[in-house]
Amino acid sequence: MTEERLPLAELLAKSGDPDFLRSVAEAVLLLLMEADVEGQIGAARHERTGERLTYRNGFRDRALDTRLGTLQLRIPKLRQGTYYPPFLEPRKTAEKALV
Repeated sequence: MTEERLPLAELLAKSGDPDFLRSVAEAVLLLLMEADVEGQIGAARHERTGERLTYRNGFRDRALDTRLGTLQLRIPKLRQGTYYPPFLEPRKTAEKALV
């Protein structure tokens, strides 16, 4: 019988990225922001619906300092209105904002 899961050390070695956890944290935060923006807009990315309230208008780059290192976040911008992730505090660039 073969193992279904790889040990963590092998997984990290296969990732090829020494900052694997930082990359995972950035990806998770991006997914959270995308889901939140979709709910606020009323439509998914590139989706055409009558319930759409506004449109996306690029991204704002923001650095967030954590124990994993500096995370480079891309916060979605909207054409009308504003979006700021609820899990971050405005003008805070440290991990305290996430905790």
